[in-house]
Amino acid sequence: MSKNPIRKLFIIFGALYFVQGMAEPTAGLLAQPLRSMLKGWDYNTAGIATFMFLLGIPWYLKPVFGLITDFLPIRGYRRKSYLILASSLMIVGYLAATLLPLSPAFGTVILIMLLFPCFGVTFKDVTTDAAMIEAGQPLGLTGRIQSAQWGSIYGASMLCGVLGGWISQHGLQKLGFLIGALMGAVALYIAIFHIKETPRPELKRGQLKRAVEVLGKAARTRIVILVAVFYLLVNFNPFSWDVLYVHMTTELGYSDQFVGYTYTLNSAGAVVSCILYGLFAKRVPLRLLLHGSVLFMVLSKLVFIGLGTETSAVIISIAWGLVYMVTSLTQLELAGRYCPPEAAGTVFALLMSLSNLSVGVSSIVGGWLYELWKQSWGTDTAFMFLVLMAAGFTALCWLLVPLFPKSRAESESPA
Repeated sequence: MSKNPIRKLFIIFGALYFVQGMAEPTAGLLAQPLRSMLKGWDYNTAGIATFMFLLGIPWYLKPVFGLITDFLPIRGYRRKSYLILASSLMIVGYLAATLLPLSPAFGTVILIMLLFPCFGVTFKDVTTDAAMIEAGQPLGLTGRIQSAQWGSIYGASMLCGVLGGWISQHGLQKLGFLIGALMGAVALYIAIFHIKETPRPELKRGQLKRAVEVLGKAARTRIVILVAVFYLLVNFNPFSWDVLYVHMTTELGYSDQFVGYTYTLNSAGAVVSCILYGLFAKRVPLRLLLHGSVLFMVLSKLVFIGLGTETSAVIISIAWGLVYMVTSLTQLELAGRYCPPEAAGTVFALLMSLSNLSVGVSSIVGGWLYELWKQSWGTDTAFMFLVLMAAGFTALCWLLVPLFPKSRAESESPA
């Protein structure tokens, strides 16, 4: 393949992830404005975490979307058709949300309307990942493409931090909804005009049975089980992001705009990390990457104990972005390297959903414990305990690293 088609792959997948970084309701441009809105409605930390957990439900259903895109083509198209559908859901949901009054009385309705773009972004994410694995795995480019994708998503997050803080500071959540709809239109344009796919036969008898067999075989392989447990442990982080937002704005007195700046700095560190990973990770043995990512992730969580002044927040945000992204890309490299191509979307989605579920559940647990412990020991001690808990779960990943296979053939052996 010439350089131009390869470059086009990087541009297409990078652009789709940039859209995701902007439009995803629980982690994109609207993440901080939604938390700010809920805080203004007198939601406590646990209430905000619960709302965001419910909004993130589509992310816990990614394997279902993977099955659909892998084994239920529309007019023979497995990827293009579902990217068009997902983009349309984003547009419809965000436009509908702009028509609703922003008041606690409409909180449930707003949640339902925002679930449409969240379903759309999640479905787009699964379909994009499946297409990426199909295109990149034969060329040995999955790691590099993923570094480009995540560089794009965190490039979007840099913009989201500043703009999201400004939207929160001025209560302009509906502007955020309109920007989300615009991002959906961009994804729709890419899906229609730039996603090239050869039509495949419609579903045949026995195809789903074969899918179940493929997934069953994959689920019994050691690498899939190890990556799944690794994801659950490393992403169990009870002090972030809902607890962190409330702690920074309520207890430390940071303005919404400053919190937005910290998110931008976090994303800038992640972008630098993506670039370095793309350049040098291929030269480092995977097991050494795993050891290093666990070590630095533990340290990056522990530094949050020193969160206090705005200067400390700036330093911690940059360091967190640098280290967190190395760990994330190492996880993604594991999944992308060993997903069976026939069911790439489903297996990859299963692993990602476990990661998202760990984040969501830990946020609710953290919000509940934060409210409980601050009554007994004060907010600073409660936050410190949550940081130590997060570091402890990540440290458990060291027990798994020696168990990872050294080759693809070894990874395909039963658990």
